[in-house]
Amino acid sequence: MPPLLPRLLAAICLVLALVAPGAVPGAAAAERWQAVLVAGDNAQPVFDNAVRAVDRWLGEHGVAAPGIHRLSASAGPNDPAVEPATRAQVLGRIAGLRAHPGEGCFVFITSHGGRGQGIYLSREDEILRPDALARALAAGCAGAPTVVVVSGCYSGSFAKGAMTAPNRIVLTAARADRSSFGCTADRIYTVFDACLLGALPHAATWSALFGETKDCVQRRERQDGETPSLPQAWFGAAVRTLPLQF
Repeated sequence: MPPLLPRLLAAICLVLALVAPGAVPGAAAAERWQAVLVAGDNAQPVFDNAVRAVDRWLGEHGVAAPGIHRLSASAGPNDPAVEPATRAQVLGRIAGLRAHPGEGCFVFITSHGGRGQGIYLSREDEILRPDALARALAAGCAGAPTVVVVSGCYSGSFAKGAMTAPNRIVLTAARADRSSFGCTADRIYTVFDACLLGALPHAATWSALFGETKDCVQRRERQDGETPSLPQAWFGAAVRTLPLQF
């Protein structure tokens, strides 16, 4: 066989694989990230605590302060950098991200959840529903690598349906018919948020982060004698191996 022929055949096979029906190109790691962090309720301090911790972690790992948007049910004049966590404000902030080439979107929402409803936003007694969040993500992030963490009871409804897209990773604290735990005034974080924050320094990929977080939640629930919350996730075809880096 002529020496150039094997290389030519290999090149042809590569091209055919790339254009094959159903092939989905892998998403490159984002060079810059924009983040929206939401504490949906202030009845307990756990939600604001988690948002502040994620904010610190992002800043320590290279996300510029202007790219991090914090919203809280307890927003007030003492911290003008924090916006009120109303449904309109949350959805508008996400839709307004307008991710550019090379950018990724990160959304972290922690609050109480309602079965068959969505995530509670106590500021104006509202519910944030999966379909509305999906539309905001489509407007603000389009096809950019997008990671969404929804922490609350029954939050598995955010890991299916309109929220699923090839460029999205969605991590949730519970199955759609299960409660999550730790929304009490004597805790620093909810169980899921504590496990997620504990896994962040170790995980190399978002998939590894979810695996470690889920294992941690299961251990904590067994120790406390709780009904398993069964955290759920969606990994789009283009971002299944997306590295956890900012």
